[in-house]
Amino acid sequence: MENVIKRVLVSDSMASEVAEILGNSPGVTVDVKTGMTPDQLKDAIKDYDALIVRSATKVTAEIIEAAVKLSAIGRAGAGVDNIDIPASSKRGIVVMNTPGGNTITTAEHAIAMMVSLARKIPQATASMKAGKWEKSKFMGNEYCNKTLGIIGLGRVGSVVADRAIGLKMNVIAHDPFISPEVAEKMGVKMVSMDELYTHSDFITVHSPLSAETRNLVNEESFARMKKGVFLIHCARGGIVNEKALCDALKSGKVAGAAIDVFEEEPTRNMDLIGLDNVICTPHLGASTDEAQTNVAIAIAHQIAAYFATGEIKGAVNFPSVSSEVMAQIKPYLELAEKLGTFQAQLLTGAIQEVNIEYSGELLNHNVAPITISVIKGLLDPILKETVNYINAPVIARERGIKVVESKSTEIKDFTNMVSLTVKTSKETSKTAGAAFGKNDPRIVRVNEFSVEIVPEGCMLAVSNDDQPGVIGNLGTTLGDNHVNIARLHLSRDARAKKALVVLNTDSPVGPDVLEKLRKLPHVISITPIKM
Repeated sequence: MENVIKRVLVSDSMASEVAEILGNSPGVTVDVKTGMTPDQLKDAIKDYDALIVRSATKVTAEIIEAAVKLSAIGRAGAGVDNIDIPASSKRGIVVMNTPGGNTITTAEHAIAMMVSLARKIPQATASMKAGKWEKSKFMGNEYCNKTLGIIGLGRVGSVVADRAIGLKMNVIAHDPFISPEVAEKMGVKMVSMDELYTHSDFITVHSPLSAETRNLVNEESFARMKKGVFLIHCARGGIVNEKALCDALKSGKVAGAAIDVFEEEPTRNMDLIGLDNVICTPHLGASTDEAQTNVAIAIAHQIAAYFATGEIKGAVNFPSVSSEVMAQIKPYLELAEKLGTFQAQLLTGAIQEVNIEYSGELLNHNVAPITISVIKGLLDPILKETVNYINAPVIARERGIKVVESKSTEIKDFTNMVSLTVKTSKETSKTAGAAFGKNDPRIVRVNEFSVEIVPEGCMLAVSNDDQPGVIGNLGTTLGDNHVNIARLHLSRDARAKKALVVLNTDSPVGPDVLEKLRKLPHVISITPIKM
């Protein structure tokens, strides 16, 4: 790194250890300026080499464009939805986070909310503070020997499970990406979503927010639940449909809800939070002194190490490799991650085994960082902001995913290829990719189909019978619904009389349009893919 003073801006309130650690780092100065408006930040950021934020500062593309010196952004916490990652990557700005620093705190908050909900502690406290003694009004419920259903058995969900087992609860869970064997080692029984809704006395949500999990718990979900169930929601706003929850609470189908996250924050949904059987907190899941200190110390050390030696830790948009190696393998890192992300969205079932085969000139390089990129790509659609190049292999091991790496000297169709075979609890799927130049990754095989797919933007993978009119019907339906096709890739299996069509579209295809496409003649399946 250059022997010049690096300036770091801390724009959100956080533990004082950040300023202390960075202030004591050779060649680094730090300024703490909180509460700035977007215009003030835009004006100030041009003088800084690094920016450290929590969730309040919105690091937009406009801010990044004004940051002429910025080379690193640090997020003291897990969520990076307040940072424009694509804009940062385009500018070569590494974005680092600290996904593990508040796991325990968030899980403990969910348990605290569950206990408070069951025993009506907040309502009883408010009653007493109003000068009342309403003992009979606040009859509670035991949680010992009751069944807790956990939606999402990742880092936070698994800690919640551990604590609930300690409370002598029966714990069941649904997570399509966790194998039953891994769950069994935790003392948890994996079940279908239907079984979870049918058998749970308490339900707690710990899934990441994505297109697939938005409104995951909805009107239909509540209809399938036990009457008198308790719901705890400390994950991300938008996973639970607030109107459906409000209706279920009013009808008595849901006996009570404990909510820490909301569709809009700060929430203005007084119809929901004003109900007597609702307890709520203003997104406090990660808000403990210990957690905030942990993530602040972690991000300060990460930024300090980056400026001292060029070391990259906890990056969400950059692998941790030296600059020399990066120059050689960068095209394959991008290819590998896109290959994993593409294939992950085609899979059904929990990933059990990943076989990665390298061929061509790649055999002359250390392929370990490329393997990590494949794993990160596979896990990204599942875990969103919690996975990065550092923790991807650890998360894979925790989830019981076996990763096998091999090299092949066999002459392939392309000079350098990365071939990926993924075994899940339901299927085995194969894809392969190649780098067409330094900045042109392509998917060249999907199972039995040879293709040349450009993996970017919004995509649709269509499996269909090899019959006339299918492509015309797809194009007409998309056109009638104002969706423009940017690219089209077609491959046929003449022997099986099947075909694969992969479309790039200029905009996402909504659920109603997808349903129309699925009803077209000879269409077997359609999978939306977001790259």
